Amino acid sequence: MSRYIVVGAGAVGGLLAAQWTLAQVPVVLVAREPARAAIAREGVRVRRPHGDETVPVEVVGSVAVARPTAADTLVLAVRAQHVDETLAAIAWTPLVDGRGVVADLPILTLQNGLAAERTALRRFDTVVGVSIGAPVALVEPGVVVAAAHPIVGAAWLGGFPRPLPSQEERHRLALAAAGFAASVEPDIAAAKRRKLVASLGIVVDVFDATIEQAEHAAAALAAEARAVFAAAGLAIAPSWDGARLQVGEVPGHDPRHGAVWQSFAQGASSEVDHLSGEVALLARLAGVAAPLNVAVARALGGLAQRSGGPGELPLPVEFGFDLVGAERSRR
Repeated sequence: MSRYIVVGAGAVGGLLAAQWTLAQVPVVLVAREPARAAIAREGVRVRRPHGDETVPVEVVGSVAVARPTAADTLVLAVRAQHVDETLAAIAWTPLVDGRGVVADLPILTLQNGLAAERTALRRFDTVVGVSIGAPVALVEPGVVVAAAHPIVGAAWLGGFPRPLPSQEERHRLALAAAGFAASVEPDIAAAKRRKLVASLGIVVDVFDATIEQAEHAAAALAAEARAVFAAAGLAIAPSWDGARLQVGEVPGHDPRHGAVWQSFAQGASSEVDHLSGEVALLARLAGVAAPLNVAVARALGGLAQRSGGPGELPLPVEFGFDLVGAERSRR
């Protein structure tokens, strides 16, 4: 039996496991404590605009306990900053049918940023990058908000570093079965650059700024990122022209804050090094300046180092605002 082994029980991983279970696609979720215990006891609770749905999902504490076979596919759903340590821990796990190790399986990489696919290639032969666009959030272990329905999100996928036609269509069909508007990208790296540019707004969200200042800063970061990609000779996929998701209100959930804000609010590590930090890296390699993304990565790196939270810092002076004592009107 061919299964998807989803590693990581955050918002996307938990939702995927629940959606595949509902669609009767064989799946097992690998989760750390306390998420594993909560899901084993109560299932994954998906909070939707029309009401909550509890889905009994098969969950285990490690890839080894999932008893992987050569027929399985690995789905890496951890945050970008955890990719290398996670792959190092699971890649050489033996398959129970004696036909190799986990690194011999196809792997789907769902991370933001641009590094996950290249990192996976250090150990895995068959890498399919996936760019996810979905209004989802992790409320607590085992409880996920999915604000779009009936299509829960968009998914773009493609082989890396080159197309893999023998893999792409079957995974596209599986993601479609999970409720995603799924399509194959001829250049998944370009699609991930598109997502990175769009994600820079969730980095700005951590700072104390008015709505107008935050919108200006997000646009400036995105413009700078596009200029860096152009200087580095890296293409960005065209804007998505697919159908709009039907996003509704989920009672008790505030949709204004993104994943980076949530990481700082929860005292967890953030993806900033793989968002603005990735732009800074490419700028340095290309020999061009990226002062805004560098300043953001530096400021939020320091905030994380001292376990600071959202709203503690004004936008860096590089944006040209006088933000001393600014109050964020959207709070």
